[in-house]
Amino acid sequence: MRVLVTGASGFLGGAVARGLIAEGHEVTVLQRRPSGLPCREVRGDIVDASAVAEAMQGVEAVIHLAAKVAVTGARSEFTRINVTGTANVLESARMAGVARFVHVSSPSVAHAGSPLVGAGAGPANPITAHGSYSRTKAESELIALAADRPGFAVVAVRPHLVWGPGDEQLVGRIVARAHAGRLFLIDGGVALIDSTYIDNAVTALVSSMEHVHEPAVHGRAFVISNGQPRTVAELLSRMAVSAGAPAPTRSVPFRLAWLAGSGAELAWRVHPRGERAGDPPMTAFLAEQLATAHWFDQRETRRVLDWAPTVGVDEGFERLAAWYRSGASA
Repeated sequence: MRVLVTGASGFLGGAVARGLIAEGHEVTVLQRRPSGLPCREVRGDIVDASAVAEAMQGVEAVIHLAAKVAVTGARSEFTRINVTGTANVLESARMAGVARFVHVSSPSVAHAGSPLVGAGAGPANPITAHGSYSRTKAESELIALAADRPGFAVVAVRPHLVWGPGDEQLVGRIVARAHAGRLFLIDGGVALIDSTYIDNAVTALVSSMEHVHEPAVHGRAFVISNGQPRTVAELLSRMAVSAGAPAPTRSVPFRLAWLAGSGAELAWRVHPRGERAGDPPMTAFLAEQLATAHWFDQRETRRVLDWAPTVGVDEGFERLAAWYRSGASA
């Protein structure tokens, strides 16, 4: 198939594009920075209608990953990229006669702060979701699913905590904090959460594209994960140790972490250099995520998408450690 991947300069987007190329698909990528991928590349912003239209030429399927992913920042910028940008990509895809559309969302669109234990993909809710990222991703998912119609099949896929070699968004930050002695647990890190190894996220998105026309798939949202819940303490420790960094040994109460995170968010908003300095070391949302169970029932997802993970959590950590030992992270 001729497939457009948006956001291919990111960790997951680049991996998806490489996976499609390896399977023999004709791939076009659209993003603001160079991707370095061996395929047709269009440089531009998803809110730029002309750039999106150029990238969409001759395309049969779209996997839309481009988004503003951060825990702080102006709500208007999240809305511009995640909501307006998604609406722009959807409209361009319809105008170009694209038949398949995979919208990459997030489990946080349906998370209101309560534990999720063996949960399914609940409805996206921009009102109850926490933080600008989650709220605007919820809005964009609703827009995407509302666009599903005969001849234009749309599915929303929510990968949960994607990680693996080369990941700077999650693994890289954890390792950096561990090396600096600033990695700690909240309430002992006993909350049980699931995650998704990068290879499994890629195959799930490709399988979603292949099956999106089926009645049980299009117009719906699915959470994908390894289906192997582990404690926060284990995940953080193994990520750190894989890179030769010390595992966290300190723990703070949730309430203290939440208050510190709320204060840090406020400081980042009011300080003129706050946003340019990157994300704060703690936020209220991050404290909540590290202290609350969230793992998902994968049985229907695997059956409907005809997909199953091929790399388990333990093997994933072996691969991560081997990657760090190889010096590829330098």
